[in-house]
Amino acid sequence: MGRNGMLQIGEVAGAVGLSLRTIRHYEEVGLVPPSGRTNGGFRLYTDHDVARLQLVKHMKPLEFTLEELRDLLDVRHRLANDDMGPEEREELVARLRMFAAAAEQRSAHLRSQLEAVEATADMLRREVRRHRTSVRRR
Repeated sequence: MGRNGMLQIGEVAGAVGLSLRTIRHYEEVGLVPPSGRTNGGFRLYTDHDVARLQLVKHMKPLEFTLEELRDLLDVRHRLANDDMGPEEREELVARLRMFAAAAEQRSAHLRSQLEAVEATADMLRREVRRHRTSVRRR
């Protein structure tokens, strides 16, 4: 554990299941910068940073662009703060709703692809069993 309960990049990589290179890339593109650095320059991450990285990791298979991910993280960050008027909050909630709908649509597409792949794998397993049985008979 790093300073003040913060995690160093290697600990974060292990906790989230991302490579150091990927975490550094997300910093470089402005998605998840570290919240601090040690005197020696090592990156330090808070629990909030780790949660952001986990969200990015979970959203990537849904093929959201880096810009879309950046926007989603910004919307969530702004909604976590209560220093806005009701109109701005409603606009942010509407944007969050759009992300939720897009994630659901993309998830449905992935489920459909997975079903097709599983059907193909099942067909191949049946074919293997059929050929294995015919080999034994010879």
